[in-house]
Amino acid sequence: MKVLAVDTSSLVAAVAVMDGPKLLGEYIINHKKTHSQKLMPMIKEIMDSIELDPEEIDIFAASIGPGSFTGLRIGITTIKAMAYAVGKPVVGVPTLDALAYNVPVPDALICPIMDARNNQVYTAVYKWERDIPVKVTEYMGIEISELVKIVKGKNCKTIFNGDAVEIHREFIERELGEYCCFAPAILMLQKASSVAALALARASEGMLETCFDLVPFYLRKSQAEQEYERRRLRGENNAETD
Repeated sequence: MKVLAVDTSSLVAAVAVMDGPKLLGEYIINHKKTHSQKLMPMIKEIMDSIELDPEEIDIFAASIGPGSFTGLRIGITTIKAMAYAVGKPVVGVPTLDALAYNVPVPDALICPIMDARNNQVYTAVYKWERDIPVKVTEYMGIEISELVKIVKGKNCKTIFNGDAVEIHREFIERELGEYCCFAPAILMLQKASSVAALALARASEGMLETCFDLVPFYLRKSQAEQEYERRRLRGENNAETD
């Protein structure tokens, strides 16, 4: 079963094609967030290189978030359009699940952290069970200090990856000491092959969707939506005092 997967949830733009457990090709760019310009040429190049047509893909998959609002929409819309054009199913994979899949270490906890700005991170804590990372917490959008308290409470070696490591490494090391370590650079950021592998696992369990069902997964509202709500509340409060 062949799967084409993309991840555009962050600065990284990634595309991969797998045929069952075999990785046929992967293309990763970690340079500027220009997914609208780069993604389709990346897909075309990798498909041409492995001599596949879109009709030969069985499943189309995308990282669905959390992450960049604009980036997620670009990746998901691209996958929906391709799947619709050839009448194939899709699978959405949470970004944090795919990041955790980068680090297959069964005797430690895995904690991907994505920068959510203002000293906050998108995160969850995982452990490996039967070749799949399984959540031991819910998905969270919290301050890094709160996450460290949660990890301390697990009293277990924890491996961190994700783009927020670069921002919070010193704090994590200072607070957790020998109970923390960090993934190698090559496993630190999003990989479309991890999205593809998890999509295949989900497909084997019947977790397929139509292109119309695939939607982004947001842990919080966008900055524009938050600002709109603040303005609306200020307007309502001003009206009450008039």
